[in-house]
Amino acid sequence: MTPLDRLIQRLRIRKALPHIPAGGRLLDIGCADGALIRAAGGSVRDAVGIDPDAPAGSGLIRGSFPQDLRDRGPYDVLALLAVFEHVPDGERPAFVAACRDLLRPGGRVVITVPAPLVDRIVDTLRRLRLLHGMDIEAHHGYRPEETPRYFAAAGMRLVTHERFELGLNHLFVFELPAASR
Repeated sequence: MTPLDRLIQRLRIRKALPHIPAGGRLLDIGCADGALIRAAGGSVRDAVGIDPDAPAGSGLIRGSFPQDLRDRGPYDVLALLAVFEHVPDGERPAFVAACRDLLRPGGRVVITVPAPLVDRIVDTLRRLRLLHGMDIEAHHGYRPEETPRYFAAAGMRLVTHERFELGLNHLFVFELPAASR
């Protein structure tokens, strides 16, 4: 990761942290190098991270969600920071259902997704060799405003939606109702 990649990662983490309940179990899907888990530190009781490129020997699961996740929860919070836009369109309903199945009633899913303009900005920054860690080709033309319908279809309610980083990113927080399992 370049220094700019790290900065963007830290901004997403800073936005997500207030929505991660203290004392809970965290599953970080697409955890990269585990930066969110480190940032959550002692505030969570337990944390698991999964990523196809997780560093060997890091204690993180090197694999894909949900098929390579052995711990079936339940979790108090699932984090998907800059991940959901990479899930192919046809796979999103099953992906969200897998998230729902891992949540404790009352649990949350915390998501960040970029605005479409980010693809053009990232492409320019990569050409200038200022960024390299972002795979915009795999964004599948994702539009952030589509996010709530996937989670509503799985029985989750939208708790928070806000834009950050000058409107270039979106934060969504969904909750599985306590009576919903």
